[in-house]
Amino acid sequence: MQQAKLNLKNLDFEGLTAALAPFNPSKTAVLKLFASVFAHHAQSLDDVKAAPQVPKRVSDWVVANSELPSLTIVERRKADDGFVKYLFSSSLGGRFEAVRIPLFDTKYIVCVSSQVGCALACDFCQTGKLGFKRNLESWEIVDQVMAIRSEADRPVRGVVFMGMGEPLLNYNEATRAARVMCHPAGLAISGRAITFSTAGWVPGIRRFLREDLPYRLAFSLTSAIAEKRAQVLPVEKTHPLPSLVEVIREYALTRKERAMLAYVVIAGFNTGREDAEALAQTFDGIPIKVDLIDVSDPTGKYLPPGAEELKRFRDHLQILKAPIARRYSGGKDIAAACGMLEASQTGGVLLPQPRATAP
Repeated sequence: MQQAKLNLKNLDFEGLTAALAPFNPSKTAVLKLFASVFAHHAQSLDDVKAAPQVPKRVSDWVVANSELPSLTIVERRKADDGFVKYLFSSSLGGRFEAVRIPLFDTKYIVCVSSQVGCALACDFCQTGKLGFKRNLESWEIVDQVMAIRSEADRPVRGVVFMGMGEPLLNYNEATRAARVMCHPAGLAISGRAITFSTAGWVPGIRRFLREDLPYRLAFSLTSAIAEKRAQVLPVEKTHPLPSLVEVIREYALTRKERAMLAYVVIAGFNTGREDAEALAQTFDGIPIKVDLIDVSDPTGKYLPPGAEELKRFRDHLQILKAPIARRYSGGKDIAAACGMLEASQTGGVLLPQPRATAP
């Protein structure tokens, strides 16, 4: 039986070190190989073989026994506001998306997917309507960033796990991908610039806290009234609000930072005085900040509040005595906004493959 090839993109630095342990290479040699794959975006095993300061016996073995897969870019689609959605397909099956987000005309953030589909079935989320198909492997997550970075005209300085899927339900692969992203010989993105968004998967949050990971968490709340939250986020029935609030308290106090609550605002549903008072009571004594995000539901079942309704809600939220921000959710005309990802091909302008630039 032929031995499976070693997927070089599926290894963090510790994994590559372990794979090469029988050769007892120097740390420098492993770093050079790792950097050739990720920092220098090797296009072939010949590029890996050319890595400097690597003994020939090691590079020969790597080339003979490894593989270097890549995602296929199905299309790139640009929105009116400059957001670009990449549609990927993988040899492992399925299509999924990542979004290139422009910031301050100087850099990009990449919103990545961690699953094909999603099992949590949030009622206003198009990804949830797809159901769960499979977890992405770590190389498929990292390759989204690598593909976008290789074509970008500005540096990629951050990554948010806010695309398709619940990243904490794919914990091992998602966190391994993050380790590659923040490694100095990997993608060299600061751990503090990597954010995992969770709809409230409490076991994953607890593990994240136990392992003291350097990344940030964003907690999708949408309502501090349990009955309302359960209407739109079914995870509330599995991991009720009190258990979520408990781990958010632990996160804020142990990390010594405000916990970010992502609050999807829905007209006539969660923008009243009672909703603000519930937030204040539920998070009393917990340092928080609230990001208000307009719901994006192409079915029309849920609508974002108008200017007056949103202003009244922001006034009500002053009782929190916490920072309140309105997060811009871009790319709506190409179905790239929060909750709209469903591997669709619509709107905007199709972009040709640009000339590759240095990462």
